[in-house]
Amino acid sequence: MPLSIQHLTSTKQLTRADTDAILKESAKMEAVVAKGGSDLLKGKILASLFYEPSTRTRLSFEAAMLRLGGDVITADGLQFSSLYKGETIEDTIMVAAQYADIICMRHPEQGSADQAAAISPVPFINAGDGPGQHPTQALLDLYTISKERKKVDGIHITMVGDLLYGRTVHSLSFLLGLYKDVKFTLVSPKELKMPEKVTSFYKERSIEFTETENLEDGLDADVIYMTRVQKERFENKDDYERLKLKYILEAKHVKDRDITVLHPLPRVGEISTDVDALPNAAYFRQVQNGVFVRMALLAMLLQKS
Repeated sequence: MPLSIQHLTSTKQLTRADTDAILKESAKMEAVVAKGGSDLLKGKILASLFYEPSTRTRLSFEAAMLRLGGDVITADGLQFSSLYKGETIEDTIMVAAQYADIICMRHPEQGSADQAAAISPVPFINAGDGPGQHPTQALLDLYTISKERKKVDGIHITMVGDLLYGRTVHSLSFLLGLYKDVKFTLVSPKELKMPEKVTSFYKERSIEFTETENLEDGLDADVIYMTRVQKERFENKDDYERLKLKYILEAKHVKDRDITVLHPLPRVGEISTDVDALPNAAYFRQVQNGVFVRMALLAMLLQKS
């Protein structure tokens, strides 16, 4: 089934039919990887433009293209690009589109993805625009939830940490709004509460949510989604130091509970390493799922699925 969109900048663009199709295609891509890859995108080129630090997102996009037989060209770091010289995002995208069949971009400015998609003559994927959106992370989170919990409808998810600046929890919230009877518990210090753009969305959709500053209040959920406090979003570094390890999830919190532990990574201490060996620690499986989901998106946006 083709997607209803040409470019992906936000999870708010997606319909339930889109997400169902992406999850189905991601499962097929998991089988493709198990068989050693495919030449589905042979002759196609991905322009991988990363103007903000990234490990998982960049590597998984590039691995996804290579697994499907395509090729990758890259631009890495604002200081090494023509953007540093003053070139506009629009001109950068128009140039990249002359070299590639599809573009993914991470950029530190919120709204940069919409600027890029508005001008791009080839499919464009937002790989993170500052504190804005991260739609492919949300889709791989959704795929992970569906695999680990065997459902999405009716899920109770606890989100912990930096809910103010955390684009992953914003994107996932909007995506889960497509599903029935989803419930949220939001755990954060008052300085990092979920922003009004998300809580108003919950209210508009009559989605049940609870806000608390206590980690223990969120341990009766199906999924706990830990996040790091993002140093790069703080102007006052003293505030960062005060809040960075407000919540630390340890094995004692989850070892005897039927709760799946997710994290978009990187972690900086908010999940103790003693959680890693537990069967409900799914964050490294979550990383692997990112390749399958991005393979699906590349193929679907290039109409090659």
